[in-house]
Amino acid sequence: MNRVAFVFTHSPYGSSAGREGLDAVLATAALSESICLFFIGDGVLQLIPGQQPEIILTRNHAATFGVLDLYNIEQCVISREALKERGLAESSSYIIDVNILDAPELIAQLSTYNRIITF
Repeated sequence: MNRVAFVFTHSPYGSSAGREGLDAVLATAALSESICLFFIGDGVLQLIPGQQPEIILTRNHAATFGVLDLYNIEQCVISREALKERGLAESSSYIIDVNILDAPELIAQLSTYNRIITF
């Protein structure tokens, strides 16, 4: 069985990468039982609650993260360094449950996956 990691590296609404990545995660969930989402760099901004993309006439795809449980996707990892670099507190609430890891731990976990897809 292939283990698939999805790495989100872009901010949520500056491009379509976040929405397309989430669509790919849900499509892959039908084929693989071992999926993990990693949020690094600006990708951590995907998980901030209360975003209002309608103001810039963009579809709010953040709500789709709420269906991950229905697809049995429970492993989500966020970079501690990326949070700090963007002034976000580890204790903040995020739109999904995440494990916050230091870079060496994150890299070690990421290296256990057979396929790594970056958005």
